[in-house]
Amino acid sequence: MGHFSNPILPGFHPDPSICCVGADYYLITSSFEFFPGVPLFHSTDLVHWRQIGHVLTRESQLPLKGAHPSGGIYAPTIRYHRGRFYMVTTNVSGAEGCRGHFYVWTDDIEGTWSDPVWVEGRGIDPDLFFDEDGRVIFTCTNWKAEIDIATGKVLTPLPRWEGTGGHAPEAPHLYRIGDFYYTMLAEGGTEYGHMITMARSPRIEGPFEPCPRNPILSHRSRPSPIQSTGHGDLVQAPDGRWWIVFLGTRPVRYPWTHHIGRETFLAPVTWQDGWPVVNGGELVTLEMEAEGVPDATPAPALFEDRFDEPAWRLEWNFLRNPVESNYRRGAEGLSLRCSTVSLDDLDSPTWVGRRLEHLAARATARLAFDPATETEEAGLTLYMRAGFHYEVALARRDGVRCLVARKRVGSMTEEKVVALLEAMAEVELSVEGDGQWFDLGYLDRDGKRMSVLRGEARFLSTEIAGGFTGLYVALYAQGGAAEGGAWAWCGRFVYDAA
Repeated sequence: MGHFSNPILPGFHPDPSICCVGADYYLITSSFEFFPGVPLFHSTDLVHWRQIGHVLTRESQLPLKGAHPSGGIYAPTIRYHRGRFYMVTTNVSGAEGCRGHFYVWTDDIEGTWSDPVWVEGRGIDPDLFFDEDGRVIFTCTNWKAEIDIATGKVLTPLPRWEGTGGHAPEAPHLYRIGDFYYTMLAEGGTEYGHMITMARSPRIEGPFEPCPRNPILSHRSRPSPIQSTGHGDLVQAPDGRWWIVFLGTRPVRYPWTHHIGRETFLAPVTWQDGWPVVNGGELVTLEMEAEGVPDATPAPALFEDRFDEPAWRLEWNFLRNPVESNYRRGAEGLSLRCSTVSLDDLDSPTWVGRRLEHLAARATARLAFDPATETEEAGLTLYMRAGFHYEVALARRDGVRCLVARKRVGSMTEEKVVALLEAMAEVELSVEGDGQWFDLGYLDRDGKRMSVLRGEARFLSTEIAGGFTGLYVALYAQGGAAEGGAWAWCGRFVYDAA
């Protein structure tokens, strides 16, 4: 009997999809308006995961110009067939001709993926199913059909199961298990009424018979620290056991709000009368015991980057497609140029961030910056979306170089200024949260944390800010002139659980 902790992928990792190839598991999640797109993880035991790359690493695969908050890439599916991996998804924000359903493929899971193969049709959350007779079936929220996997051309429309009547049926997955074709859906919306339902048929055309125990997974109206469970994908282990990965949230206090995003959870699956039973019919918990997995050792929370390697570490993302000329990396650290694009513009600011993966967490960044104008600033931001972010930054006010801490919540802004930094060439900026509050400040010369401004975590939550993403902690530089702004330097970034 093994023991593991949920979530298996903490922080903003929603809409998981998984496949098993030999003794290896590969898992992907949604990435929305962030670049590179579709983070890719590997495991050999389902409970220890390592990111090995991203599926979408080129602008030709992932154009995000003008992507609105929670736009971009929705709900991908990963599948393996005859030596080739496929990832199918929907870009809801691409330009004309680069918007809609597409899939990419690779023969080397740690290599590069192809350019998109487009599939015409409305909807989101596409799935690919490779049948034993050679047919490839494409299913999404709006339709289902056989397609030509070489070209993406839609061949033969097929009937689809529309669910049990729950709100927003989505995330369809099709499986062949034994004598039946099974269809899995997420229903109820990706909020607190979320659930997973199942149906089966001996024929891929249906009709599909709903599971008599639907929903097979839901925490709706149940007392649990895990809520909004849904949007799952089944996988069979090499030992024959079955598992499900699915999204959920860990809301804070009451009324519930969650700010670090929808996360990826794991639970065992057994079969009864030809129907799946998740976790023995019990609630999924933060601490789990199950046969078929080892005792999981906690992943180290500490993340430190001095930016002295030639490539970006996989944890870093950009907001939309980055303007690469605004970033310089070298032996001395990272330099960021102040852009004319701000944190509230639907464009690509000078911004590089990593997911907030813990309810209680801290991050520091050693910055040197001499603003040329009163509009320029560079620092650390806790970023949910345009209009909803907290930051602590170096700036200039009334000609004096200073530290600015700010909360932006919709149309409301609060700012505090500390004009004590003229003698400090480098400043260690700091953000720290306990799950309910964030402190914005800096470290003094003795390393003591100095708080400048506090803000409630709930104001950066999905329930207030909206959308489908989660908090990032990011370095940014904004307020520069069109011909180019001043450069800020970061010599070290540290993230850790508090």
